[in-house]
Amino acid sequence: MEKFRFLTSGESHGKCLTAIIEGLPANLEIDIDFINEELKRRQCGYGRGGRMKIESDTVEIMSGVRFGKTLGSPVTLVIKNNDFENWQKVMIADPKNITSDKAFTTFRPGHADYAGSVKYNQKDLRNILERSSARKTAIEVAVGAVAKLFLKQFGITGSSKVLQIGNGKTEEEFRAEIDKAKAAGDTLGGKIEVVYENLPVGLGSFVHWDRTLDGKIAQAVMSVPAVKSVSIGNHHAYKMTGSEYHDEIFCEEGKIIRKTNNAGGIEGGMSNGENIVVTAVMKPIPTLRKPLCSLDCVTLEQTEAHFERSDTCAVEACAVVAEARVACVLADEILLKYGGDCMEECLKHFNN
Repeated sequence: MEKFRFLTSGESHGKCLTAIIEGLPANLEIDIDFINEELKRRQCGYGRGGRMKIESDTVEIMSGVRFGKTLGSPVTLVIKNNDFENWQKVMIADPKNITSDKAFTTFRPGHADYAGSVKYNQKDLRNILERSSARKTAIEVAVGAVAKLFLKQFGITGSSKVLQIGNGKTEEEFRAEIDKAKAAGDTLGGKIEVVYENLPVGLGSFVHWDRTLDGKIAQAVMSVPAVKSVSIGNHHAYKMTGSEYHDEIFCEEGKIIRKTNNAGGIEGGMSNGENIVVTAVMKPIPTLRKPLCSLDCVTLEQTEAHFERSDTCAVEACAVVAEARVACVLADEILLKYGGDCMEECLKHFNN
């Protein structure tokens, strides 16, 4: 039984970000322009910082694809960090050229700095920042784009949008909220929604806790940097009665339909044929131009948190990353249910 899985590597200011994808069947058409468009979507959004002016993310396919189609072997993707040119001495692997340039020892509240320094026994917090940075989500979006190309073969499509930023609920209010935060040296989070349409019934399972589709989706989205809560379907379920919440079942022209979708397309850990609707809340970015109180990890003296170049708001980018993460979960589930060694075999299983 084949499985869609991937590993990524790379640091925020390192030479490149890489991914190896395993489990893709042979003969899947890979549209590199589509992958690059998805990467561009991640870089857009009001409130992004200076890094987006340096990077123009494009992917290079290093293995597993020939003449535009997968071979059935692992696919390797690479995104080069343009900013590495300015960080070569800082990020070099050679121990003969150690430098303290760009090292820092003051924790940033809300980041991985404190817990990471304890876990990995590091005093230079650069060693924690570089991999914990949300920069790594660029290669994850590229992987998600490949997953979306796979899903498209089965008629499954996905989208995402921003529902709220700060107290704003319209595009104009989003910008006003972001401008206000930027002027105050502060940051903003928000709420996003991811929707996938035209899914078959029966992805996921109820037989074990770790096979439920909603559980897998929640874990995938919850692990997006800065996401603090994830819900499937109507997130006001806690204040609804059963008769208000549950989606009644009807039959029209021999087809089972629902007139509501409060369950968000998942019942009993399985897709029920309705749109899968995922909502997530992103916290404000913890790197502030007006720094919070913190400690030096070496001296434990009270000081101000370290400031590293950052965004004021990255909620739109978060939506694109979450969309990519859900695509990877769904691609894996499609392979588990309808898998084969080539696309022709997968589609035959699906159509039967």
